[in-house]
Amino acid sequence: MALELGTSLITVRIDSDVAEVALSRADRRNALNRQMLQDLTAVAARVSDREDLRAVIFSAEGEDFSVGADLKEVGSMETDGSLLRARRDAELGQTMLQAIRSMHQPTICELKGIATGGGACIAAACDFRIADSTTRLGLGEVKVGMNLMWHAVPLFVEQLGLSRAKQLIMSGDLIEASILSEWGMIDEVCAPDDLKTAVAAWAAKYAALPPVAVQMIKRSINQYALALSDAVMHMDSDQWILAARSDDFRESIAAFIEKRAPHTTGH
Repeated sequence: MALELGTSLITVRIDSDVAEVALSRADRRNALNRQMLQDLTAVAARVSDREDLRAVIFSAEGEDFSVGADLKEVGSMETDGSLLRARRDAELGQTMLQAIRSMHQPTICELKGIATGGGACIAAACDFRIADSTTRLGLGEVKVGMNLMWHAVPLFVEQLGLSRAKQLIMSGDLIEASILSEWGMIDEVCAPDDLKTAVAAWAAKYAALPPVAVQMIKRSINQYALALSDAVMHMDSDQWILAARSDDFRESIAAFIEKRAPHTTGH
């Protein structure tokens, strides 16, 4: 591991011209807290700047890729401190996804177990997604009274199309990797024992290509596909602050922590 690249929550391993960036909070199922978002943003920028690295794998330690935002922390983000602080905190995930999307190298996400909320967004921000057959991916924000933020909506619309993006985002359901493969979001599904080998093959394929051409093509495709995303999604953080002040949000977060069904009213 290159010590200057990783952090206590994000592990970086280098193998020749391929970097592996691993979420390393397995004891919390890689739930994303403030520090992880900030660390992942910084790590993505440092790895991207390395000219000797030709491909980047995003993976996770433990059984799950990530269960998304740490809801115990999210519950206090809107109420602790000023409205200005809440807006800054709400933008952390957006900044992190932008750092991943902007990486020069082709990125491959290695998915297993549960990938939900922010974890699913990290996968969507990568160029390719390889999943083992245990993977279930979803966006559960709606179930706790939240909108999908982090400027992530366009990523799912581009990859899934309008109707299927609505199914994923509006239902909050966890969807199996095999179905998401049919929908075009997951590029390959393999047996759990074959996941590492499959991901390594994808990384090696793109690392072997002329890097300047590959990186220019990646940038052009992303710019074309997502040209309007920042312009039309600039308010999603403020939408979250509005949602986080609702009775339904507070009730949904409390129900999640207390492991019970929420009683929502539309207030």
